[in-house]
Amino acid sequence: MAAAAELLLEGGFDAVRHRSVATRAELPLASTTYYFESLEDLIARAVEFSGNAELEAMRRRVGEVTHRRRGAEATVELVLDLLIGPDGADESANGRLIARYERTVASARHPELREVQLRLRAQLDELLADVLRRSDRLVRPEQLRRLVAVVDGAVVAALSESDPQPRRMARGALLEIIDFIAPATHQQMDRYRSLD
Repeated sequence: MAAAAELLLEGGFDAVRHRSVATRAELPLASTTYYFESLEDLIARAVEFSGNAELEAMRRRVGEVTHRRRGAEATVELVLDLLIGPDGADESANGRLIARYERTVASARHPELREVQLRLRAQLDELLADVLRRSDRLVRPEQLRRLVAVVDGAVVAALSESDPQPRRMARGALLEIIDFIAPATHQQMDRYRSLD
């Protein structure tokens, strides 16, 4: 699975073939066909392997976040650390980002990937909710998907530019809406008091 995940990252879905995976893993070709029901099964397992590795890195990042009130900019930076990666990331980070979006799009066509993506997305939502709570922000599950959709749209738009800067593009889009999507808990309390 690790070899298939590496190939997926390097060359997309077309790079993942039984022979190329066996070669990368330094195993006989028969081992890939023995342990995986089909090429689709192998790809789905590689997607899950990659997604779980990304989630583990995100969990480590969330574990570093202390619970305190954060302003819009600081909260957006934390969210972008999770969804895009650290600021000033290298070219390989863009490759991982592209691979993640390729997996997302592919899951729309391949049912075996859809279930994997749904499981990964549910875990991502939990991590986002945790980082927002640690930033003293109100978490509404229906708004989490909107938050991710805004970042996804900005990243995809940025990746198609000649000088892709997905984090900068997503930062601008998210700063405009973070206080609406995930308002600070003290702001929410002030709204309730004003209604009395």
